[in-house]
Amino acid sequence: MVKENLNIGGNVFPRRLDRPLPRAGKAEGVWIEDTEGRRYLDASGGAIVVNVGHGREEIARAVSEQIIAYDYIHPTMFTTPVVEALATALAAHTPDGVNRFYFLSGGAEAVETAIKLARQIHLAACRPQKIRLISRWKSYHGLTLGALSAMGRTAFRAPYAPLLSDAVHIPPPYCLRCSYGLQFPECRLRCALALEETILNLGPETVSAFLAETVGGGTLAACPPPEGYFSVVREICDRYDVLLILDEVMCGMGRTGRWFACEHEDVIPDMITLGKGLSGGTVALSAVGVRSTHYDLIREESGGFVHGGTFSHHPVAAAAGLAVVRILERERLVERVARYGSLLGDLLKEDLGDLPWTADVRGIGFLWGIELVCDRKTNTPFDRSEQVTEKIWEAMFQKGVIVYKSTGIAGIHGDALLVAPPFVITVDEMRRIAATLREALLETLGA
Repeated sequence: MVKENLNIGGNVFPRRLDRPLPRAGKAEGVWIEDTEGRRYLDASGGAIVVNVGHGREEIARAVSEQIIAYDYIHPTMFTTPVVEALATALAAHTPDGVNRFYFLSGGAEAVETAIKLARQIHLAACRPQKIRLISRWKSYHGLTLGALSAMGRTAFRAPYAPLLSDAVHIPPPYCLRCSYGLQFPECRLRCALALEETILNLGPETVSAFLAETVGGGTLAACPPPEGYFSVVREICDRYDVLLILDEVMCGMGRTGRWFACEHEDVIPDMITLGKGLSGGTVALSAVGVRSTHYDLIREESGGFVHGGTFSHHPVAAAAGLAVVRILERERLVERVARYGSLLGDLLKEDLGDLPWTADVRGIGFLWGIELVCDRKTNTPFDRSEQVTEKIWEAMFQKGVIVYKSTGIAGIHGDALLVAPPFVITVDEMRRIAATLREALLETLGA
């Protein structure tokens, strides 16, 4: 007999094992409604996924029509017009030269594909000794073993440490808690220069690629790098024939007010990983964008990329992605994020900046983080055992506003919340998010 508790009975292995969850009923725009009729303002787009809003009929029609026309087509047997159209649509917006796209199902898969592609690029260029990957602490790149090896989120890595490969990590550009105890701009971007130091210590002839989130996401709670950081990184990578892989699974596809976050510094990566907002969360879809020069090298020298997947280059997923790109273009939603992003940040700063637990309100576009501490003077974090983030998140959820949790920012401690709504959110809805956050903080942490 099936038990009533969804998290105990039934046959699903749920993401949460500690409590039953409400049943989702329907979703539209920035709102989710459960089967009991209760409405929730989705202020984080789920896991910073929903960019064009819930319930888009255009995407549903595109997917339905594609399934009726043809559904599964193996990409080694046929090409499909919809996959080619999506690649062309993305190439119209990606940084100059990044115009070849390998389509997959999820962000971690895209990251692992980029790591493998970097290796094959070096093999094709007769640099077989380049095998080392450098990434950053407090980064998030996915939970498969290859992506987890590159990731720098302590709590996720620790249980699987014996299974991880040997990626080398450097400090992130995280000015609130600078690893070197310096301040920008007097620091002269010491965190970027750490990349060159590490390359030299490993031996430049052994380093394949540097992998980094363009904007620190779920682990660093929307932490943009200081101005000039990626320009220095790009110069260092060029100096030592190290490929630059930018992870924009979270911060790409318009989230920062530009189609791709690297545009803010006019930096062109060798590869860029996409996901989440690429399909607006409707169908599992990710991609690796690569410079055509690298693509041509592999095609000419190797004859192919030693890689693949049953659901790569899937036409139904591509139909969803193409529909999202067309919505972003037609409704000028990326421009809308650029126009209203600073307003969202200002509202959060106005409502939260004076609270004694707010260490920082930071972000860009529609990607904002609020870092919380027990002592603002010293930036001392709450102990992780206090579960501050979880308590505030629950208070918000009960008030009908959904944000995203970020923990482990300061070593194994640290608490933050992310606000990253769909691009169609109204100003009044933004005000509601900020006001509800203030209420939840005062109720949870106030004396």
